[in-house]
Amino acid sequence: MIEMNFKSKITLLLLILSYGITSAQFVKKHGQLSVKGTQLVDKNQSPIVLRGVSFGWHSMWPRFYNEKAVAWLKKDFNCNIVRAALGIEIGEHPYIKEPEFSKEKIEAVIKGAIKSDIYVIIDWHSHNINLKEAKEYFDEISKKYGKYPNVIYEVFNEPDYETWPEVKAYSEEVIKVIRANDPDNIILVGCPKWDQDVNLPAADPIKGYDNLMYTMHFYAATHEKWLRDRTDEAIKSGLPIFVSESAGMEASGDGPVNYVAWQEYIDWLETNKLSWITWSISDKDETCSMLKKSADSEGNWKDEDLKESGLKTREFLKKYNK
Repeated sequence: MIEMNFKSKITLLLLILSYGITSAQFVKKHGQLSVKGTQLVDKNQSPIVLRGVSFGWHSMWPRFYNEKAVAWLKKDFNCNIVRAALGIEIGEHPYIKEPEFSKEKIEAVIKGAIKSDIYVIIDWHSHNINLKEAKEYFDEISKKYGKYPNVIYEVFNEPDYETWPEVKAYSEEVIKVIRANDPDNIILVGCPKWDQDVNLPAADPIKGYDNLMYTMHFYAATHEKWLRDRTDEAIKSGLPIFVSESAGMEASGDGPVNYVAWQEYIDWLETNKLSWITWSISDKDETCSMLKKSADSEGNWKDEDLKESGLKTREFLKKYNK
């Protein structure tokens, strides 16, 4: 009886250690991502769901753009992916005005993700077409980091009033640049009306390239079931979807958190094995900013440093990222 008890303890200890190693080495375990049909899959062609958070615009909240914050998000929020939002035109330090500072901040998050062995989205965070600048940036960043399976490129965050033909033509130009340096890593493509009109690329997708996915964004208190239905139809038509930005309040980023609507979205995401990112790691006085001003720049946040949306996001990630 004592011997069996000892064996049981050893077995349990080995299981715990095994879980710890697997959890610690997420990219090592899943490796090179690709798209199979409409599903994101890992190096073994097994379906994979990435869940994590987006940093706020680097040009407004650069203080959180560091390796230690990434490590904390992996450890405390259980993130297996983070999103680095390169603010192009607005804020105190936009890429257009301060390219070197901007690249330094984004690369701190990329390096942090590689070090923490999680995935990272390099997000061109703009609502406008800046083709020349985007091609130059993605050429440089894909040359530098394209060899790492951790990297995902998001070539256009939330086109607003551009038409799909305009967004498509822009995206094709940027994709061509990336693929010259990095033939494999996932590329995310935005669509009109703040990533709600997924029906448009579904009817006229980009052709000639592999491992493309299209982004849908939702804010649960504003975007009701109609957006899920539209996205379901796009997926049925063969469009791979990645939810690269989402949250539980209104689309303005403010207003009360609608917990019921948010849970409905999470249930739908999980049922459909869709990857999702929550917005955002920032300390603005708004509902969607997860942190209070008291939050340290490098993580180590206590519960009292997190706002309502931060606490709920962490709860979701700990529940679903097992």
